[in-house]
Amino acid sequence: MPSQRPDRIRKLLADLVAFDTVSDRSNLPLIDHVEKYLASHGVSGQRIVDETGQKAALWVTIGPKDKAGLVLSGHTDVVPVAGQDWTHNPFELVERDGKLYGRGTTDMKGFVAVCLAMVPDMIAADLTTPIHLAISYDEEIGCVGVRPMLREIVRQGIKPLGAFIGEPTQMQVIIGHKGKHGVRATFRGLARHSSIAPDGINAIEYAAELIVEIRRRAELLAAKPERDSLYDVPHSTLLTSIVHGGAALNIVPDTCVVEFECRGIGITESRQVTDAVIAWARAEIEPRMRERYPDCGVDFEEILDYPALDTKADHAIVTLAKQFAGRNDDAKVAFGTEAGLFDSLAGVPSVVIGTGSIAQAHTPDEFVEMSQLLACADFVARLIAHCAKGVA
Repeated sequence: MPSQRPDRIRKLLADLVAFDTVSDRSNLPLIDHVEKYLASHGVSGQRIVDETGQKAALWVTIGPKDKAGLVLSGHTDVVPVAGQDWTHNPFELVERDGKLYGRGTTDMKGFVAVCLAMVPDMIAADLTTPIHLAISYDEEIGCVGVRPMLREIVRQGIKPLGAFIGEPTQMQVIIGHKGKHGVRATFRGLARHSSIAPDGINAIEYAAELIVEIRRRAELLAAKPERDSLYDVPHSTLLTSIVHGGAALNIVPDTCVVEFECRGIGITESRQVTDAVIAWARAEIEPRMRERYPDCGVDFEEILDYPALDTKADHAIVTLAKQFAGRNDDAKVAFGTEAGLFDSLAGVPSVVIGTGSIAQAHTPDEFVEMSQLLACADFVARLIAHCAKGVA
């Protein structure tokens, strides 16, 4: 019953927050807990375990198994709390003035808690169109864990009608986000005593040339006439994020590592931009390094990659999202989600809509408002009513 929802949501969110699921740790205790909760309602799911055996995604279907359904999707991992100034234990839910504090409350255990809290309503509705719960891992380090799950449902021939990815949007309907491609460049130079610096090959100085070129190309992207006004930053972005190099002041540095990323508006633009940077470095920097010493050069490796999302505003899944949310507006965001992968890997049209504000994500004393959780519960309730009609 609706009157019981706040308590159900609060209890489930407290349970989820209590699991320390920072991405370098196992999420299996949380998955065990979710499975036991579902089993108490007569529901089972399918685990998709990673190669280490320490992480798992969970795919759950409530309703008929032989029909295309709608997906509610969330991830279980959270970002680290180390070095952040929390006023209380980040893995214990604390409620003050209508706000629920704890790591992951906004990003995005709040959404997962609401979906789980609504499972009894899903069962009671005797759905004629199924509702799928897609619970993933390692989203925070590159949307890693959702990929094997999507490949598995494709292998099984499951083709949902659409997906709602519950990242924090304050329950606004998000139809697009930028893609991202991150690259690590490792410059291999030649160490020498700094008193004979010309005999060495300074990895930092060659890396600096790459950094300057990245900056130049970023300015070109910002000046391009092709823009998308729905984004806060209406163009693709490119930047250097991390630089490490050198061992001592009196040593010519033989190593420098540069990490850079592109967030692209177009579906494949991120990789196209970074590939062009790599090609430039191989043509312009590496030959000069090797000319002096053949073992010198630059190694490139991909750090992460996820596609952009660009769902048309008039698509049926967008219409449904607006109907369930009780609003008519839509928007795009710069941060990435698993939504683009639902579309690109499984052909599932997707929107992003979830509880809380992205401004709270990853912060100390992260919180979500109870009003947001209840608004999300209303969204899911309308989804359930829709699926009970069998007209999805």
